Amino acid sequence: MTITAAPSIRNRCLLVNGKVVLRGVPENVVITPAASGTAFVGATLTHSDSRHVFNLGILENYKFLCLFIAKIWWMIPRIGKSGSEIPMETQMLLLEAREESVLGDDDDDDPSANENKFYILILPVLDGPFRTSLQGTASNELQFCVESGDPNVQTSQALEAVFIHSGENPFELMRDSIKILAKHKGTFNHIDNKKIPAHLDSFGWCTWDAFYTEVSPKGIIEGLQSFSEGGCPPKFLIIDDGWQETTNEFQKEGQPLPEGAQFATRLVDIKENGKFKGLESDHSVTSLRGFVETIKNKYGLRYVYMWHALAGYWGGVLPSSETFKKYNPKIEYPVQSPGMLGNIRDIALDGLEKFGVGLIDPQKVYSFYSDLHSYLASSGVDGVKVDVQNLLAALGSGHGGRVSITRQYHEALDESIERNFRDNNLISCMCHNSDSIYSSKKSATARASEDFMPNEPTFQTLHIATVAFNSLLLGEIVVPDWDMFHSNHDTAEFHGAARAVGGCAVYVSDKPGKHDFKILRRLVLPDGSVLRARYGGRPTRDCLFVDPVMDKKSLMKIWNLNKLTGVLGVFNCQGAGSWPMKTSPQVLHSAKPEDAVITGHVRPLDVEFLDEVAGENWEGDTAVYAFNSGTLSVLQKDKTIQVSLGVLKCEIFTISPVQVLSDKVEFAPIGLIDMYNSGGAIEDIMWIGKDISGTVKIKVKGCGRFGAYSRTKPSFCRVDMKEKEFSYNDENGFLTINLQGECCFRDVEIDY
Repeated sequence: MTITAAPSIRNRCLLVNGKVVLRGVPENVVITPAASGTAFVGATLTHSDSRHVFNLGILENYKFLCLFIAKIWWMIPRIGKSGSEIPMETQMLLLEAREESVLGDDDDDDPSANENKFYILILPVLDGPFRTSLQGTASNELQFCVESGDPNVQTSQALEAVFIHSGENPFELMRDSIKILAKHKGTFNHIDNKKIPAHLDSFGWCTWDAFYTEVSPKGIIEGLQSFSEGGCPPKFLIIDDGWQETTNEFQKEGQPLPEGAQFATRLVDIKENGKFKGLESDHSVTSLRGFVETIKNKYGLRYVYMWHALAGYWGGVLPSSETFKKYNPKIEYPVQSPGMLGNIRDIALDGLEKFGVGLIDPQKVYSFYSDLHSYLASSGVDGVKVDVQNLLAALGSGHGGRVSITRQYHEALDESIERNFRDNNLISCMCHNSDSIYSSKKSATARASEDFMPNEPTFQTLHIATVAFNSLLLGEIVVPDWDMFHSNHDTAEFHGAARAVGGCAVYVSDKPGKHDFKILRRLVLPDGSVLRARYGGRPTRDCLFVDPVMDKKSLMKIWNLNKLTGVLGVFNCQGAGSWPMKTSPQVLHSAKPEDAVITGHVRPLDVEFLDEVAGENWEGDTAVYAFNSGTLSVLQKDKTIQVSLGVLKCEIFTISPVQVLSDKVEFAPIGLIDMYNSGGAIEDIMWIGKDISGTVKIKVKGCGRFGAYSRTKPSFCRVDMKEKEFSYNDENGFLTINLQGECCFRDVEIDY
């Protein structure tokens, strides 16, 4: 439930739901009521400029979670208790409030501790051509910065710069706020109003980590063949960076590239490079079109995507190329804002600042995208992954500012995708600034964190935690993409389990022949489909204001919903890495092994909105299935069970509401118990009967071992109208049936 009392300013205090959030609010700060008890906060000055920093007031004694741009491409989370801990470039601020507006010695493991809590959401948004971010000062002042990125685009006021809303459920609060903002601003859409790309429900392979820019038809065929031989062929392929025709003007024969010039490589043509055309003795095909046709026919691929940067390539396009002259490109030099320089500087942007970007005229960029995408579509390509998007934030000068140029490029990209590809087949990447987020009208999936980096052991836990926290915001606008991982890796199960609860695409970047099919079969059905949960996986409510990476005591819990069940992933992200821009503690894995084990609790109500999938016959009991331990227990919805995990270990719980169907029959489907997201296989359930006899009918997607909780032993079971043997454990009510045969929808009937 959201709260309808609008925020207000009284006696130089910002009040939300009657509670003081900020003290010492300056006189030039103004508040404008908006829809459904929300408000915009802004400020005025006597002089115009392209960038202003306004004080909002003192923020103290509130637990907070913020999401901020750590470096130009990506957001990461941070928690704290006062304004001084809020970094520059903060794009979301969530506060936990209590009746007394201060922190107490509460027990967050106690469910009753939630009763007096509510949440305050503060979102810096776009105000016309200006982009807003939050930041704190050493004196705990909360500030907001508005900037256009163009010296000629100036203002003396920002009246709709910061959006404020509050509510008792943080997830409803985020959803409702984004919907209100989308309607009010009209520059972006909520995910509910977008077309979801079909590739999300198919297992995929990306060429990046397998080959980097050395990708070739031969390597791709070797990879597809090795997946096929292992019985887990991908249905979705991303041909990443390395297929385009590029050049670097700064490469002189016999001399090394100047430092940073490697990022100024530019696109020469819209067609594929020499690796993907020409006839070779090893039966390689003569063009991109022939190659795509070959691999689709031979390996059963449904979707082939190609990579390109938003500006064409990292360094844009080559202005002297005959192909590109009609788009009026010219070399422009990025200008880094104080926020880009104030957190973590990026080596790529530093290089482009020196060597320039071949930038296509924003008025011509639709023609460029349409020419590129129509060529790819004519070659059998189904969609694109568009990378390096936040670069435009540093190229707004002379183009009406960063918001203006970003919006022009995004509108052109959306229009070209809609015209040239079916099903909105676009993956956006490196696009976490609010310029892009609040200009996202049609794009429906985007990478939610920095890359999975297989050779960086201290990045693995950060990756999981970052995506989960970022999905609080991003998941209301796009389907968060958790990136590829390696199935044959020390952290493969850790990453695989996270994708299972992430509600995302499942794809890997294995080198040919380097696969762990045991891991893959827990994620992928034999027909190449995946059991994708309904939403972006997000932290449980009791994890929102703790640090699951560095506090040495908290587990990372991520919840999601299927059609009829909940799923809860629990991860020990402690002791294997530290957040950027924070002092690193002593890592746990350097201590004794028993010190690295973290113990926590899970409860069915960790899964939000469980009652929405429980059905009318639910009285509060749940069947809880733990994947790794293979145990089944029945638990009241508000009761807890203990879980202990070592570093980089995880457990996945399927939470299935127990249906009280008669005096005798209590039943809860678990699903395919050899899949991480077991409950994702349950499509429908129906009870036909009365008194003590009847039939439970379940529609199940896939094949393998089907499991369910049944209070009493059934009389018999049928699968697709044929009687089927089953096993039943009298001690815990665990019923299992082996669904053999084709991977399709199965009709399972349990008779009592």
